[in-house]
Parts: sequence; structure tokens; C-alpha cells
Amino acid sequence: MRGAAAAALSTLLPAPTPTSTTALYCPSSARPPVAASRPPRLLLLPRRAPHTAAALGVSDDTGVNVSSTDIVGQNDLLIVGPGVLGRLVAEKWKEEHPGCKVFGQTASTDHHSELSNIGIIPSLKGSTFPQKVPYVIFCAPPSRSDDYPGDLRIAASNWSGEGSFVFTSSTALYDCSDNGLCNEDCPSVPIGRSPRTDVLLKAENVVLEAGGCVKGSLDSRPDHIINQIHYEDAASLAIAIMKKRHRSHIFLGCDNKPLSRQEIMDSVNRSGKFDTKFQGFTGTDGPLGKRMENSKTRSEIGWEPKYPSFSEFLGLDS
Repeated sequence: MRGAAAAALSTLLPAPTPTSTTALYCPSSARPPVAASRPPRLLLLPRRAPHTAAALGVSDDTGVNVSSTDIVGQNDLLIVGPGVLGRLVAEKWKEEHPGCKVFGQTASTDHHSELSNIGIIPSLKGSTFPQKVPYVIFCAPPSRSDDYPGDLRIAASNWSGEGSFVFTSSTALYDCSDNGLCNEDCPSVPIGRSPRTDVLLKAENVVLEAGGCVKGSLDSRPDHIINQIHYEDAASLAIAIMKKRHRSHIFLGCDNKPLSRQEIMDSVNRSGKFDTKFQGFTGTDGPLGKRMENSKTRSEIGWEPKYPSFSEFLGLDS
């Protein structure tokens, strides 16, 4: 997961899928962990004066109406894409800021009742809201968007310029695919490398130009390196970045204990937590990964993970 210093966090992630070389630990031990679709890097936006672009709105479909007299508080938060990560961010944010309002913007109304039940005020993408919000985190995946950079522009237009804007991006943007060491200062892939990375690069540029921050995270042979972070740690890092109010900066979220796919599944088998044993990999081709290391982010933010490694998460000796 990688990010930038004005407060844009590019997706600490949709529900985990086995297509990425960076993974998030699942908080529940009831199911085996799998690689997340795009490990994230965090992107922050710079402080800027409020502008008159379209603002976020609460959907009439939810039955929630926000009048122009409903004042946005100094700690109110907008989460674009309140999935697993976004909901954890909301929970922790409300614990630290009692009485604040948390808004959740979604592509459909499918989960609006769930969001309301956990104290998130739901809204639909494209609806309008009378006031801008001081804190924004964008963790919606590009898979459900026809114009992902455009969605980031809209999110940035709902940011007041105070507080922080974070975008959860992906470590797929770091130009390394040989299982080599990679940190916050490694170069990004160039535009034109692939349609997927082009979309993410353009989205990050939107965030950085707006003054936000980016947070970022990664296809399958057994020796392919996976960089991991627990969902709770991803959420706590995002919050720590927002509280620092950095501008136009990229941060990296990982546990600093990269493992190969084979090592991950060996640990899962040894843990005894699952009835079914993983039998093995069949792939021999495909790209390798990268070994992400985020000591710079930890030092700048003053953050450490609750789960230092995947092995410790499973209750195994490190």
C-alpha cells in the first residue's frame, strides 16, 4: 500500500482476491488469508483553499437529508468506498473523535442500510452535499469506475482543504518485478507500461496536484514475493497519516516481512487453523514481485503495526 502527503490514500483495498502480490491480513481467523487485489500505497494532498467544485451529497434513496444548516464539524470524515478498510477507518476515527460525522460514498445503495447501522451516513456517487469535508479518504477500487481519475477529482472537490485527503493506491506502481528490495523512494513505472498502471498513475497525479497524500500496496508462482499488512494496521496507518496533515506526499504501508506465496501457504498449513490443507502451486511462469520496506514511513508518521508479521498474526513463532 502506498500513499502521498496532501492526504490521498489509494485503496487499501477491496475484498481480498488472489490476484495481487501485496496482501492484507483478514481480521477473522475463520477463513484463510488471501492476497489482496492491490496492496496499497498512501497518497496525501497539499493544503489548499476551498473551491466551488461539486460537493459530495447524501442520497435521497437513503432517507437521509442534510440541510444547508447542518454544519460540518472540524473532524468530520468522508470515506469514498467504505468497504472492509473504510469501515475499520470509520470505527477507529469515531473512537478518536467522539461526536464527529462520518459519511460514506458508494457506487450503489446495496449496502446503505448496513452503513447506517454502524453510524456511517451513506450517499451515492454524484449526489450533492451543502458543505465540504475536512477529512477525506478514498479507498474505492477502480474496477467499478468508468473514469477513476475523474472520481478522484470529484472526491478532491469535496475536500475543504483543511485536515487531510488520503488515497489508497497500489505498490504495483513501483518499477520492480524481480523480488528486489523496494521502498518509498523507488521510481514508479512509466505511463504506457499497462492500462492498469496508467489508470492508477493518473489517479495519483490527481491527488497529488490537489495536495493530497497517497498510500500504496500487488500475480502466480510459488516464489512470487507478497507484501502484507493487516486490515487493522492499514486502517490505523491511514488515520495516523490524516492526523499528521501532510501535503503532497507518498507513504507506504506494509509489515516489512515480505514472504513468498509458498512461505505464506506453508505458514497457513502449520497454523492448524484450517481443516483443508493447501496442496501446492502449479505455476512456474509469470513475473516476480518486490520486497517492500517502509521504515521511512514509520519514522515520519510515528507508526508501528499491531501485527508485525503474518506468522505472528497466525500465532506462530516469528
